[in-house]
Amino acid sequence: MQAMQLFKPAPVEELPLQPVDLNVPQPASGQVLLRVQVCGVCRTDLHICEGELTPPHYPIIPGHQVVGIVEMLGEDVQGLEIGQRVGAAWLGKTCGKCAFCMRGEENLCPQARFTGFHFNGGYAEWMVAEAGFVYPLPAELSERQAAPLLCAGIIGYRALRKSGLQPGERLGLYGFGASAHLAIQIARYWGCEVFVFTRSRNHQRHAEALGAAWVGAPDQTPPQPLDRAVSFAPAGEIIPLGLAALRPGGVLAVNAVHASPIPEMPYHLIYGERVLTSVANATHQDGKELLELAVKIPLQPDTVTYPLEDANEALLDLKYSRLNGEAVLEIGTYSS
Repeated sequence: MQAMQLFKPAPVEELPLQPVDLNVPQPASGQVLLRVQVCGVCRTDLHICEGELTPPHYPIIPGHQVVGIVEMLGEDVQGLEIGQRVGAAWLGKTCGKCAFCMRGEENLCPQARFTGFHFNGGYAEWMVAEAGFVYPLPAELSERQAAPLLCAGIIGYRALRKSGLQPGERLGLYGFGASAHLAIQIARYWGCEVFVFTRSRNHQRHAEALGAAWVGAPDQTPPQPLDRAVSFAPAGEIIPLGLAALRPGGVLAVNAVHASPIPEMPYHLIYGERVLTSVANATHQDGKELLELAVKIPLQPDTVTYPLEDANEALLDLKYSRLNGEAVLEIGTYSS
């Protein structure tokens, strides 16, 4: 099979992903073999390729927003059928037994394993996934629509939930990439007024087109205090700015798997019972809820497609904010 594999991290300008020809993997007990159709390109993939996140071993095939067809069932797999279209996301496996899993916080499981990080992901023609962690995909969603939902959508939805956003509240979004352009659609569906903070003029125009009430740079003060805010930027310097924009009792959720250090800041920014929380991964249930909501709204991801062999180029365009929405790798036959 053809795949794009990372042998060692490097700046994406140096094209760290290398094309390889590998044997098709075989599913073990409890696993399924997927014939990959498309795979979304996530900023987490960029962090992995550039060495800001270190997988437990190299080489590794990135990719965790995978839409594929079930081609083979391992032993003891129930509830899935050969020929079924499913999605594989970042959360690839948990122990199911620890206190976190038992509390419904499997995203915090110490034994959690992640797609395209602990085991090979979807920058390939074939991949193996744990049967209990794939998502049967609604027929209403095309492959290209579904791929961004499997991380950008899921983690954006969880970030809104962690912020405590209520219908009709005022929401701030810092950064406006793949996840934020879906989060604004959810927030607008809930009747919220959305303020978007981004330096990119293209992203500002994109936010306005999706119904933002106000757009500006991260260091600008919004016209009214925010009830909730989510930072999608991997930049610690956003945290004091986001807290300063909140009303007393407001919440800032930081949705970043990797970020630069948070600078020292005065206490008054968090005083007044303002809350700062992080968003760590997502649960399988988050994904189920998001996919149902995506059909109901319906969510409309903006995508730019690339062939598998141009995965490095897709990561470069992501790195330099040249995309509105999300890059999607086209790998197998799919419906547009």
